[in-house]
Amino acid sequence: MPTCGSGSAARGGPGSARSFTRPGRRGWSTRPVGPWRKDGFQRMKIWLSEWLLYIGLLSGATALSASLTEGARRLALRWDVLDHPAGRKIHHRPTPLLGGAAIAATFYLVTLGCAAAVLSIDRLGMAWLRETVEDLLGPGGERKALGILLGGLLMFLLGVVDDLKALRPKWKLAGQIAISLLTVWFGVRAELFVFRDPVSSTLLTVFWLVLVTNSMNLLDNMDGLCGGISIIAAATLAVAMQSGSDTVIARGLLFIFMGSVAGFLWHNRPPARIFMGDSGAMFNGYLLAAVSVAGTFHVEGQGPRLSVVAPLLALSVPLFDTLSVIWIRLRHGDSIFLGDKRHFSHRLVEAGMSRPGAVGFILLVGALVGLNAAMLPNLDAWDLALVLLHTTGLFALIVILMRTGRGTHGDR
Repeated sequence: MPTCGSGSAARGGPGSARSFTRPGRRGWSTRPVGPWRKDGFQRMKIWLSEWLLYIGLLSGATALSASLTEGARRLALRWDVLDHPAGRKIHHRPTPLLGGAAIAATFYLVTLGCAAAVLSIDRLGMAWLRETVEDLLGPGGERKALGILLGGLLMFLLGVVDDLKALRPKWKLAGQIAISLLTVWFGVRAELFVFRDPVSSTLLTVFWLVLVTNSMNLLDNMDGLCGGISIIAAATLAVAMQSGSDTVIARGLLFIFMGSVAGFLWHNRPPARIFMGDSGAMFNGYLLAAVSVAGTFHVEGQGPRLSVVAPLLALSVPLFDTLSVIWIRLRHGDSIFLGDKRHFSHRLVEAGMSRPGAVGFILLVGALVGLNAAMLPNLDAWDLALVLLHTTGLFALIVILMRTGRGTHGDR
């Protein structure tokens, strides 16, 4: 007859799991509360503590951003830093342009405050911070983190110059490429599939950073759109990111970023009282692209496919908008740098939607695709294929609806 073991453990004595009892309302419970349950409670405690931290960062950044955005709006009115109605622009009154400054200022103030708080805690301190950054970003993690933060600041400043001086597209693109190269020089590099040598991985990283930066900038064409998609993309990346101590900093930065944008959105909801401008849109795009390169999306046993698919799905809406606009412009023989009203949101309005309705529809699409990305860590290869098929079908359906909608003005 098989037994569970020998000695007291086999008889349910002190060595067995069933010997762990505790008082209940109706006497002593015999439910096992052995080491496996203790470990479960400990993991739950850590998980709750971590997410309470994220909620605190989100709430604090939101409140600070809302206050700074109001201050930025008043300064923009006083200094005449306004976006005036003209040409293809759809707003009808001069609107302050310093929203991006409030977003960036909130992000860096809260980030630096968190770093100072960590360093002030004796049991954490510099050693814990250095080890966590190294776990997330690999060797040279501190240098990579500095590169991302510096790159975000420089991209914001480039956007400020563009807001004030209206840079020519080629000079703005040159600046974006230079900042992306600087980011790579600090060690932030995407190494996937055949792109593993220094040259090809550098080209891939620069292409990705510039593409996402410009995609978010181009998406900033209706009130609340760029900010809303930025929050959805950041939330998607935060959820899709693998759990563990090495992702605490990356997730923390994403929640700080979400709060920074959420506070601004309170003032940017239709009708907008302030715009983020190129400075805010480019900062948003760069930061999301850089974190998607540095984040930990790899699942053991799945190869590198999740590292590619998660960021692509999270940022699919701005990428779809940019690629579709480029295709339309090339097909019509226009310059890809020429501004127009052929963007995703504009075509929805031409198909019969109101502007708030178009923004809401695009945000819904972003959320649905984001849910797909959030499930990726728990999917096998076949499930992943179904998710990609579902996402492709969703965007194909959108294209069909826009092509058959009314008032497309020949963009079909």
